[in-house]
Amino acid sequence: MPHVNEHVDAVVVGSGFGASVSAYRLAEAGRSVVLLERGRAYPPGSFARTPYDMSRAFWEPKDELFGLFDVRSFRKLEGIVSAGLGGGSLIYANVLLRKDERWFVHDSPLPGGGYENWPIGRDDLDRHYDAAEQMLTPVPNPYPNLPKSRALREAAEQLGLESFAPPLAVSFSTRPGAAPQQKQVIEEAPYGNIHGIPRLTCRLIGECDLGCNEGAKNTLDHTYLSAAAHHGADLRTNAEVTSIAPHPRGGYEVRYTKYASIPDSAGHYERTERVITCGQVFLGAGTFGTTALLLRNRVNLPALGRAVGMRFSGNGDLLTFCVGGRTSRASGPVRLIDPNRGPVITTAIRRPDGVDEEGAGRGYYVQEAGFPEFANWLVEAAQVTSSVRRAANVVSQIVAHRLARRNESTISGELSKLIGEGRLTATSLPLLGMGRDTPDGRIMLTDGELDVEWSTATSKEYFDAMRATMKDISEKLDGRFRDNPLWWTKRVVTVHPLGGAPMGRHVHEGVVDSWNESFGHPDLFVVDGSAVPGPVGPNPSLTIAAMADRAVEHALERAKPVRRRAPRATDEKTAAPAPDPTPGRGMEFTEQMKGFFTLGESDPAAGFRLGRQLSHSFRFRLTITAPDVQTFAERPDHTATAEGYVHCDLLGGELPVSRGWANLFVAADQAGTREMQYRLWFSDLTGSPLTMYGFKTVRDDPGLDIWRDTSTLYITLMRGHIPPGASGEPLGAGILRILPLDFARQITTFRGAHAGGVGSIARFGGFFMKSVIDAYLAPARRAPVDASPTAHLDDPKADARSHAPIGTGA
Repeated sequence: MPHVNEHVDAVVVGSGFGASVSAYRLAEAGRSVVLLERGRAYPPGSFARTPYDMSRAFWEPKDELFGLFDVRSFRKLEGIVSAGLGGGSLIYANVLLRKDERWFVHDSPLPGGGYENWPIGRDDLDRHYDAAEQMLTPVPNPYPNLPKSRALREAAEQLGLESFAPPLAVSFSTRPGAAPQQKQVIEEAPYGNIHGIPRLTCRLIGECDLGCNEGAKNTLDHTYLSAAAHHGADLRTNAEVTSIAPHPRGGYEVRYTKYASIPDSAGHYERTERVITCGQVFLGAGTFGTTALLLRNRVNLPALGRAVGMRFSGNGDLLTFCVGGRTSRASGPVRLIDPNRGPVITTAIRRPDGVDEEGAGRGYYVQEAGFPEFANWLVEAAQVTSSVRRAANVVSQIVAHRLARRNESTISGELSKLIGEGRLTATSLPLLGMGRDTPDGRIMLTDGELDVEWSTATSKEYFDAMRATMKDISEKLDGRFRDNPLWWTKRVVTVHPLGGAPMGRHVHEGVVDSWNESFGHPDLFVVDGSAVPGPVGPNPSLTIAAMADRAVEHALERAKPVRRRAPRATDEKTAAPAPDPTPGRGMEFTEQMKGFFTLGESDPAAGFRLGRQLSHSFRFRLTITAPDVQTFAERPDHTATAEGYVHCDLLGGELPVSRGWANLFVAADQAGTREMQYRLWFSDLTGSPLTMYGFKTVRDDPGLDIWRDTSTLYITLMRGHIPPGASGEPLGAGILRILPLDFARQITTFRGAHAGGVGSIARFGGFFMKSVIDAYLAPARRAPVDASPTAHLDDPKADARSHAPIGTGA
């Protein structure tokens, strides 16, 4: 286990807009700050451009990939985010727009139930928008006559729509306010630059989304993070946070994996586990990163509430294309749009929302886009039919000259024809849409991996309206409208994932309050896009930065957390589990049980009902072994061992049982009642130890209840590895059952173990039958019990917290 020897005032997780703003504001105020970023730093000139480098520019640590692009594929959408010092600013398109004042909606109904509600408004953020703009110094595109800018403006004018040049966080000039000049050295800010490499002004080559090798983008590493470092913030790269837990002395303990910056001789990157404690945590790892951290730390952070993962939105992102634009109808010459010339985005169109104009639907923006110059070659070369035809024509012409013995030594014209006119790329225009889609998605863990449940269906009218506008733009440019191929299966690509830890008015509505602080865990803040309670509408970066600036300013108004004294050590010791029985003539069988479970509940019946509503499943598959059947039958605790796994997506998927016990048909407190008790030790994805304790109550109530009794397990989850005879802190509860088909399979799994054979199985069967007869056919031994139909759900013993287990296996 890593040794804890470092404590700071605040740990900031991630380095995107919210995280960078937080690190700067905290360091500026004199707080000791450590920022942990999973990716590496990218100084100018270090972004991948060659095919070799691009093949390694992706983030997938399990495949030894530690690059910039983290590409996710979910059921109904794809997501692209980044891993690097500067977060999403490294690959975004530089647009900094404020959220529309009326789009801070309140109690806006959602199709599946519930409401989109913003606890804050534009007035709360305007001052913080100002602060972010002062640091990032956005300006409109100073080259209004770029072909693609002019094309979208003219199309908008013909459609009667208003277009504008949005502010871009790009240095077109050597200093703010100076005339634009290309490829000139940018004056360094007073706080310096963490990379120590000169930056150059924008060359208009459309590489913003791949990382700017000139350093012309005013990305967070060049601005907020450099300023934070200037004020003393410790910026640590290749550091991926895995666990966050409250510390006994106050504040939090943060565990992270430190990746080596270079691989060893076998191509593997060494990983080191490290721990740091702090007074406050600011989560800014992005919507996917922060939500995944919270989901994986549900055990460590039990008071988060049930809104974790809710209100997911892709900010209405949609990509389409206008292909083959012309200056007039089909008979006219081609229109040179040159989408690779200029920053990626230079012009935008805003369509109003229903809160702006009655009956207008949900509002959105359409922006023109571009792609890097070198992509032109890739796109043109991919036109196989035309490429082959051009090559065939050139070869046939050269061969004809040779056969005719014509002295034609100049072939420049032929090579020009071979390259082609490049019409497809020169006359096409990508169109980006974003806006107020429906924030009804849900982020969850499935088999330990992040998953998103979201569909375009509830936003159909929104996407239909946006696509109609894009079609109209294509028509005005005399081009052909083309959907992104993913749209054919109603999938979208989002580069603006939002939600997952939404802001709310109370714990039932959100994970954090209006100041971005956790409702249940003080001094834990969420400062990235996951805290946004609905779509921003325009590009969300500036709004995320402003929300973080506001949150940290408020946090700084109170005294910084002070560590409490360490708890006094006690001599109290917990008894270790008894050793497992010595193997002899044993037997074993496999049991599988399934049901539902809820964190934060102590009553199994209530946990089951709520878990079923929320689809929080829990199951296990265990091999129960009696190492020596004779000893097992003779001992009053009837202890067997249990091996296998539990599966619960709330806890991280399939989790192996490190040690387990099953006590079958042990005598209970109440006369005539026996119990089957299970105790399983395992750990969640963060390594936090857990114990599942469960019991089946076996007794003869009126009616045919033998199946119900022997197939129903009431479970409680406890923190830590709790040995038999001890109690622990309850974290959740539920009920599991054996399904008839699983029981039929279970019967086929009985077999001898160790030196045991058929005799051992028969001896166990005799023990089982005698126990059943004693429980159900000996009423004289039993005191009266509650015979109501629901007694098995409301039995006080179903509260496993108060249940006093017996024996070594309880």
